[in-house]
Amino acid sequence: MYSKTNHTIHQSKMKTLIWQGIIYQSLEYFNIQEDDKNYTVTSKIVGCYQDKMYTVDYQLILNKDWTMLEFLIESEVNTIKTKITGKKQQDHWEINDLIHPDLKGFKYIDISLTPFTNTLPINNLILTENHPQKIEVIYIDILNNHIKPAKQQYTQTSPTGYLYENIETDFKADILVDEDGLVIHYPGLFKKIAELA
Repeated sequence: MYSKTNHTIHQSKMKTLIWQGIIYQSLEYFNIQEDDKNYTVTSKIVGCYQDKMYTVDYQLILNKDWTMLEFLIESEVNTIKTKITGKKQQDHWEINDLIHPDLKGFKYIDISLTPFTNTLPINNLILTENHPQKIEVIYIDILNNHIKPAKQQYTQTSPTGYLYENIETDFKADILVDEDGLVIHYPGLFKKIAELA
């Protein structure tokens, strides 16, 4: 049995890396820090996709069990600036100062343009090989400025391999992660190209 429950960032209290977005023609400079209570993520993405040039700055606060507490996403797409804030209030989500009843109980978010949010269910779920688990996530589509609930499924396929499935679109991907659950290779979409030792 292999599990990443109660996973912590190995070797140090901080990890910094760069992801390349393949179809999104992007680079992401990513940093995660651990303190006694939470993980704090700060990241910056810049890229272009089809006719859209964009930058994204996001900050996340996570529980030690890798579930989401707060997020701030500031983006600029073709010079149009957008800000999205989210805060968990017990079982409810307050997004841009409004409670969203359709997101009650959700533990995860999925931000387009980054592979990081795949780490949340990978590290939180108690997965064993070939036993899929369905989850619900707050999907945040940066380029189209859209937020919606989404259904996904994760299956562990090897100690560092996971099958990701979007249940609503039939999209599937075999994701490879490192010892901290951070994506190394996401076929066709993302790959890690640098990391501070």
